[in-house]
Amino acid sequence: MQKNIIQVKNLHKKYGDFEAVKGISFDVKEGEIFGLLGPNGAGKSTTLEIIETLREKTSGEVWVDGLNLDTSPNEIKKLIGVQLQTSGYYPGLKLVELIRLFAGLYNEVIDPYTLLDTVNLRDKAGAKFKELSGGQKQRFSIATTLINKPRIIFLDEPTTGLDPQARRNLWDLISNIRKQGTTVIITTHYMDEAEVLCDRVAIIDSGKIIAMNTPDKLIDELVATGFERPKEVKKANLEDVFIHLTGHVLREQ
Repeated sequence: MQKNIIQVKNLHKKYGDFEAVKGISFDVKEGEIFGLLGPNGAGKSTTLEIIETLREKTSGEVWVDGLNLDTSPNEIKKLIGVQLQTSGYYPGLKLVELIRLFAGLYNEVIDPYTLLDTVNLRDKAGAKFKELSGGQKQRFSIATTLINKPRIIFLDEPTTGLDPQARRNLWDLISNIRKQGTTVIITTHYMDEAEVLCDRVAIIDSGKIIAMNTPDKLIDELVATGFERPKEVKKANLEDVFIHLTGHVLREQ
């Protein structure tokens, strides 16, 4: 039986009179891909930033791999990898230079080329960050979360703005990271992405969790209410057509 690597109990976050997170509770199992879904302003990013030790909570309890957030934030930082937005990198530095910079900050000894191999970017080792395509920047961003060999990584909307090939490639990368035993927490606005990647999802709205289960069970529960799509469900969608016709190969310059 999988143990819970993250436990959140009755978490609240207030900004003055506004309550962004309203007493949510959930667990994340070790080795799973867990999705936090919700519209903009629902409270999902605030929740993640609290677990990541980047934002203070108002009340509640958070445990990460048995460590209490209130008493062991520095130890928690050593266990996690957090995806930076692409604006968080020095644009004029080469990828190997950026990796060595981050490795130094983590006090880790790492081979930049081996790390770049994991995200299919060895051929860009000598390129500057600003020269990368959107998909390459996202893959590099995920690579930097792995520098400190984390138990858990947090990915915040990792495929936003990517073309279908780059998006599917990133799905494969995230799945491979999980296969190495790393727990993945992901936020996304793409429901097909959550359905493909996530073992379980929690849907947040207005600061509260309104549903949590596997994607399949949540879909089955909806169908059981008598819900039907107004249009017949086909065995493929337009993205499948696009990928089939143009190929899975990334076309990055």
